Amino acid sequence: MSKIALVTGATSGIGEAAARLFASHGYRLIITGRREDRLNALKESLNTEVLALVFDVRQQQAVEAAINGLPAAWKDIDVLVNNAGLAVGLSPLQEGVVDDWERMIDTNIKGLLYVSRNVLPLMITRKKGHVINIGSIAGKEVYPNGNVYCGTKHAVDAISQGMRIDTVQHGIKVTAIHPGAVETEFSIVRFKGDEERANAVYKGFEPLTAKDVAESIYYVTTLPAHANINDLVLMPTAQASATVLHRNG
Repeated sequence: MSKIALVTGATSGIGEAAARLFASHGYRLIITGRREDRLNALKESLNTEVLALVFDVRQQQAVEAAINGLPAAWKDIDVLVNNAGLAVGLSPLQEGVVDDWERMIDTNIKGLLYVSRNVLPLMITRKKGHVINIGSIAGKEVYPNGNVYCGTKHAVDAISQGMRIDTVQHGIKVTAIHPGAVETEFSIVRFKGDEERANAVYKGFEPLTAKDVAESIYYVTTLPAHANINDLVLMPTAQASATVLHRNG
């Protein structure tokens, strides 16, 4: 039977690209997200068996119900891609919007924990599995006005290290992938729909695409059972650090 990959935040960007790539390699897909219309559209477009689960990773009970309610044929999850995440706002801490903080903390940290807490026991039972946590260069460096977002992605980095220690005796692989600038809906969400401000983020250089990151996600799953990539930082060629980019013009 084909392997199973569970991808959170599959309705756009990196999550959608990852789902498409895993499907193209014959995986059966469990895709999750908040936007039912987009999730169903993705399901219909994939040439593989797909189970679509509509829930918000911030809601612990919804996550538990969805994972615990999986049909027996879908419980043998081989790959978990903890992709759901977002940045909201870009302001000094002393001017921060608390609701923005809550959204980032609840999605980027608690959502990842809720999903992992419910999927890992399924992998441990089988003594195999691969968890891929999508971090950010913001989890390696802190940049001006990134305070809370950077904090959440630093947490993803630390949680990934802790998860690897806690599951190593069960044969579970854990990989953290930290992209730099990726042109998706990320900046549109961060700037709350301000397209002009969002588009300016990617002007003058060629950013990564969602497909670029998806290819790295898939690649780490192709190594032999005895080999694992623990940590991977992926950047556009024009980006040297979180804040140093070479822009043309």
